Amino acid sequence: MRAIELFAGAGGLGIGVSRAGFIPAEVIEWNRWCCDTIRENKARGILPVAKWPLVEGDVRNINFQRHEGRVELVTGGPPCQPFSLGGKHRSHNDVRDMWSEAVRAVRETKPKAFIFENVKGLTRETFATYLAYIVHQLSYPELTCGSGESWTDHLAKLECHHIAGSSCRGLSYRVVYRVLNAANYGIPQRRERVIFVGFRSDLGIEWSFPAATHSLDALAWQQCRSGGYWERHGVSRRQRIVSPRFEERVECLASKPMALPWRTVRDAIGDLPDPELAPSLAAEFLNHRFQPGARSYPGHTGSPLDEPAKTLKAGVHGVPGGENMLARPDGSLRYFSVRESARLQTFPDDFRFHGSWSETMRQLGNAVPVELATLIANSVRAHLAAATAPERKQ
Repeated sequence: MRAIELFAGAGGLGIGVSRAGFIPAEVIEWNRWCCDTIRENKARGILPVAKWPLVEGDVRNINFQRHEGRVELVTGGPPCQPFSLGGKHRSHNDVRDMWSEAVRAVRETKPKAFIFENVKGLTRETFATYLAYIVHQLSYPELTCGSGESWTDHLAKLECHHIAGSSCRGLSYRVVYRVLNAANYGIPQRRERVIFVGFRSDLGIEWSFPAATHSLDALAWQQCRSGGYWERHGVSRRQRIVSPRFEERVECLASKPMALPWRTVRDAIGDLPDPELAPSLAAEFLNHRFQPGARSYPGHTGSPLDEPAKTLKAGVHGVPGGENMLARPDGSLRYFSVRESARLQTFPDDFRFHGSWSETMRQLGNAVPVELATLIANSVRAHLAAATAPERKQ
């Protein structure tokens, strides 16, 4: 099955989609630093990006019609700054809002499915009407906005089309979306993002998001009740620092949770040498160098070692220090290295990031966790394969 990746960034979503078995027909990204990261890994022969047909350019200048009927999946993360909780919340008034281009790619390629990702802020009450507009556009991509027509007028037209039960006429998709916390799927980071998945209506596919596999309760149980977490990491009783919040949760649990425990920062980076305390050993790992200058201030206290990391952020005017710091058990702080941040985003260790610390952290802050992308893409591919099996037998 073939796919097109829009707004590829450093490649988190794309790597996951490729791992699920989709072959990229085109990978598009306009930021040269992100493209340099992908190109460097292509040159080094790092799979799956080594075989990516990368296009550096503005998606608005790409004609997707040549891919019509030739790709099964369109994926991407339209620029999210218009909706980010850390941004200016301009939504449809922001020139960085690229949802119309995502819809155009679907309209011109007519894929069997699509996967799009964006920040949780898009689901805020402030953006409720525009969120509905996005969903309706994705549902009926051929019902385009007319010349001089406002987006609210276009939404009204889409709503009328939907209520009239016209989904059987023309290109249409069954669309679902949900805010997912990556920690609930084994990612060592509390990262909430809204994921949109759509299947072409004529395929008749019924689909729902994969069930969560990990939980906070299970981690609290292992730290406060069974001690299995500490034993796994060889932490003595006197060195164990348990969050009071975890202790409160365990008091409410009658039995051991069935889910796997949330993965923590220690789970993700515990085998890496500390880049501040052991720089020569750290130098043996790609992008694993100490970055000075970390400091704590109200609301920005770093990520505790024995909890999932706080959401890595790209920042509007540079990297936000507090969100991208490690809070050691002894109370000291330091910035995560690029390699540690890549671990928190589940990128492979042989994947090199290009650019300065600030630039590479921006790439990581905008990325989709690779393992979460793989999970969703695997589910989508399995449903597509099941739905198209009769076609292959003919």
